[in-house]
Amino acid sequence: MEAPSQPGCDTGPVSKEPLQAPRGTRDFYPEDLRLRNWLFEHFRATAALFGFEEIDAPVLEHAELFIRKAGEEIVDQLYHFTLHDRHLALRPEITPQIARMVAARRGALRLPLRWFSIPQCWRYERMSRGRRREHYQWNMDIWGEPGVAAEAELIASVFHLLDRLGLERGDVMVRINSRALLEETLRETVLAKRPEVFPALCIAIDKLGKIGEDAVVELLRDPKGLVGLPVEDARFVLSFLKLRDIAEAQKIARADSPALAEITRLFELIDAYGHADRIAFDASIVRGLAYYTGIVFEAFDSGRELRAVCGGGRYDHLLETLGGPATPAVGFGFGDSVIAELLSEKKRLPELPRSLDAVVYAFSEAERAAAVRVARALRADNRSVELVLGEPRLKRVMADADRAGAREIHLLGPDEVARGEVLIRDLTSGEQRSEPIPE
Repeated sequence: MEAPSQPGCDTGPVSKEPLQAPRGTRDFYPEDLRLRNWLFEHFRATAALFGFEEIDAPVLEHAELFIRKAGEEIVDQLYHFTLHDRHLALRPEITPQIARMVAARRGALRLPLRWFSIPQCWRYERMSRGRRREHYQWNMDIWGEPGVAAEAELIASVFHLLDRLGLERGDVMVRINSRALLEETLRETVLAKRPEVFPALCIAIDKLGKIGEDAVVELLRDPKGLVGLPVEDARFVLSFLKLRDIAEAQKIARADSPALAEITRLFELIDAYGHADRIAFDASIVRGLAYYTGIVFEAFDSGRELRAVCGGGRYDHLLETLGGPATPAVGFGFGDSVIAELLSEKKRLPELPRSLDAVVYAFSEAERAAAVRVARALRADNRSVELVLGEPRLKRVMADADRAGAREIHLLGPDEVARGEVLIRDLTSGEQRSEPIPE
């Protein structure tokens, strides 16, 4: 879309639409932001425990970084525009930006990198429960480690976060697959002559849970599509996706399959972390982005009533697409909207009242300077203070202080100021005391 023209000076009545947040976005009032900050603090604390450092990148990015030619939905969901001959977009995800950052300092970075971020992302997609057009997500990425020990560490961090948030052990299950295993199998069968269509095939079968088997078969067999399989081959692909046991996959994969050995090793490592009962093999997990190359995983609530809580996998060739050297990488994105829905459903969202140490109230403008000195001294002592502005009635000030969760109220009337004192009332016990007004 083109850049909008500058608004005029029309002073007519404003319609209701501009007074509301755009569909799929959110306003964060103080109580909402307290919950968001609480969640983000858990993201950061978990990342710190696992030795990750925080990064960020611009919300606005060159659109080309996100536009790939494998039929990904994300390309059609971009918020993008042209301004001064530059094609720009609001980022739909941060992983390509991280790849750009790695490429920019590739020679100076010490691998492996352990980076995390909490980016705001934008996608113009159909909304549903837990799905918004604007959301934040916790990203954890490891660059420079080719072994599945990196995947195991990331999946363990997901479980650590879920435990910190107070969810029960069985509330969320991580389902794991290997795109490399699927690719090995299909390259020796239905894709023997057309291996280049594998990324597009993964994007099509990632829609299985949304549109059903018959619709996916139609996507795979569409002669005008990117895959164009015969119907029987498309059905074979669907049969592989129904596998839910590694032992069953072993019957189909070749005996010396590197991908099979890799996913088997991953399950062993997750067992060592103590989470074997919280994972499962699921051949239908493929992820809808073309750059994934190996292990992929998604976390779902036990009832599968919500979309994925988080998802990720290995993307060893992403840096090469930007002109950089081959660099192994793996990561995940954990959205704020879905976990908030699940925590609410499980009654695990905390009550987070406003936190305020003191309210300082001058009865009139004559006591204002003394009230300022009291507030200044309290703030110098690193205490949060609301200095009451104007001259509201004491009854209202007391009610507001109680509602704000203030611990004390400091009262300065003409008699107190004449004595050089401030009257302090403890709002929990009701006890009162006087102290000198600070000079």
